[in-house]
Amino acid sequence: MHKRFLALIGVALAGMMSVACSPDLPRAVVEARYTSPTSQFITISDGVRLHVRDEGKRDAPVLILAHGSNASLHTWEPWVGQLKNNWRVISFDFPAHGLTGPSKSGVYSGTTYVQVVDDLAQHFKVDRFVLGGNSMGGAVAWRYALAHPEKVAGLILVDAAGYPRDTGKPPLIFRLARAPILGDVFSRVSTKGMIESNLKQVMVDDALVTPEMVKRYHDLLMREGNRQATLARMRAGPDAPGAYQQIPTITAPTLVIWGEADPWIPFADAKRFTQEIKGSRLVAYPNIGHLPQEEVALATSKEVEAFLQQVYPKPLP
Repeated sequence: MHKRFLALIGVALAGMMSVACSPDLPRAVVEARYTSPTSQFITISDGVRLHVRDEGKRDAPVLILAHGSNASLHTWEPWVGQLKNNWRVISFDFPAHGLTGPSKSGVYSGTTYVQVVDDLAQHFKVDRFVLGGNSMGGAVAWRYALAHPEKVAGLILVDAAGYPRDTGKPPLIFRLARAPILGDVFSRVSTKGMIESNLKQVMVDDALVTPEMVKRYHDLLMREGNRQATLARMRAGPDAPGAYQQIPTITAPTLVIWGEADPWIPFADAKRFTQEIKGSRLVAYPNIGHLPQEEVALATSKEVEAFLQQVYPKPLP
């Protein structure tokens, strides 16, 4: 009955597409709005034109930051602002996200995203670095640490994805995208209201969800090709469902940062990461949701600063 109901909604929405359908935003328009003086575009494997910001001290140790699903490098701006005086901080937009846009292959798996991180490091000739990630980006980060342990000086997991879900429903946006008819409608209509609802769900303080934030998320999703790429990514599902079983083999120093009120990835996962990664440390924030790097930017950036100082101790004179 539930599936039939969704199908009926899908047919109804399809009938309204002539009214609700929203055109893509041209790449040049979105780039004019959301590039910064530090933005650059580099070409990596699969011909991807990757949007990157390389900020901070050029000769300092490197921190690379990977954003979550449907987000962009903008989620790290609060950390970059706090850390760039002492560290070199590289953030980027994954393919199918932000200003990077879709890839030629149309493959957006965890494996391809791990390769994106490695291509990025190779482009900047960074042989060893601390890698941080939030949500989906956190899953990419720990998978990268498994694939390239020699390159990861430290690991920062911020409400990271990775463990299988035995109970509960995925977020509405994922369920809509995966539905046979609704997903096709989703990929062609404007979703500003849904974006605002999702942001208010993952952030405890609704006041943090400003009109400017909602517009940015919306505009970047509407960047030509991103909606279709997002649909393909969400429908593909995990490409290595058993990879989490290797998490206990991670040897990199690890900092786990978590919002205890995260509605998408439970706090139990934070405890599991900390238990399974030997020597890792958990910093948890009560009444904070899925994006602590934005919700409690100053507190979390101070924890990251202390962690980086431990990973990269100053040499003795």
